[in-house]
Amino acid sequence: MKKNLIKAVLFWVLLQTQLFSSGYEWSASVSKSEAYVNEAIHLQYICRFQDRAELYAIEFDPISDDALYTIQLLSKDEKIEDGKKISTYDFIAHIHQSGVTQFNFDVAMKKTNKDSIENTVIGRDNGAYAEYETKIIKQKELTVTVHEHNSTLVGELVMEVKKDTPDIKAYSPYHMQIILSGKANFDLIKAFEFEIEGVKILSEEPQKNIKLTKEGYEGVWSQKFVFVATKDFTIPKLTIVYFDAKNAAIKELFHEQTAVSVLASAFKQEELLDEIPESFVFEKEYLYYLLTFIAGFLFAKIKIKLHKENKTPKDILHERIKNAASLDALCMILALEDAKKYESLILKIETKEFTSLQEAKRLIIKGTL
Repeated sequence: MKKNLIKAVLFWVLLQTQLFSSGYEWSASVSKSEAYVNEAIHLQYICRFQDRAELYAIEFDPISDDALYTIQLLSKDEKIEDGKKISTYDFIAHIHQSGVTQFNFDVAMKKTNKDSIENTVIGRDNGAYAEYETKIIKQKELTVTVHEHNSTLVGELVMEVKKDTPDIKAYSPYHMQIILSGKANFDLIKAFEFEIEGVKILSEEPQKNIKLTKEGYEGVWSQKFVFVATKDFTIPKLTIVYFDAKNAAIKELFHEQTAVSVLASAFKQEELLDEIPESFVFEKEYLYYLLTFIAGFLFAKIKIKLHKENKTPKDILHERIKNAASLDALCMILALEDAKKYESLILKIETKEFTSLQEAKRLIIKGTL
């Protein structure tokens, strides 16, 4: 009897404080009424309740990516101030077309109903009732006038180029890294491409370390290259054009061409098969590419004598693997055979993740690597 009385009292208090609460109010704002195509625009929506609003749930998801604009969630926050709940939603929009754009969004306010509370309080299980009462509200319309410009890329950028000294030996890798830092729609930056006669060029996919802020994406975009050659070559001038929305001007970043002097040297097979000194460190992402390049040269310059026995290519490979005297020699054999296929193992050996020569041989021959 006493327990039922306590439940009844709790139920009555909950109904009085929640079901008959005084409500809420939405507000909306935009960081700029005029912008340029693909410029970051900050949208903020705030719901201020007149109490703690434990019974309310908000469904608000205007995230989209279409031909007109892209909208991404920057942050979502809920807090209690002076006993009142405040829900804040921040979004970043990029409009892809010039003209006047309106942001018209709906939000669903879902409130736990009386039946749901009663069943929870008295422990009754009844699936016939609706858990929420839902009300659809139209958010305040936000309008932005968008102006056209002559560049896909918008932001504020700085270019840095890291590279080796311009004097290398034949077949030695020449490294270069292009770094763009600042604020921009980094996804629209195109990868750099080079074509230089007589030069083997290896490149990685551009890397991004960025975060979304109220002013759009901020961070660093980078791309690495390796150039391998037997004679002098020149890397062309680097250029990137972007639109500076703050100053309403087209800007150009550039890095002058780089002349690389290559010292000719006789190529010896034994130099490739010697153990690599600890002081010499490969960029691991280029290792199998470099080995493939060297392997091609070896095949062109060195006559490989095969046994007259009628052996399959697989038998020959296994024999060469068994005869490998070191992990470095094993790397070379795998690169000659199929650098792409054995890329994972080559990188593990180079980075010292795999240190047992016999175990590597066993797993390769067994077919598990």
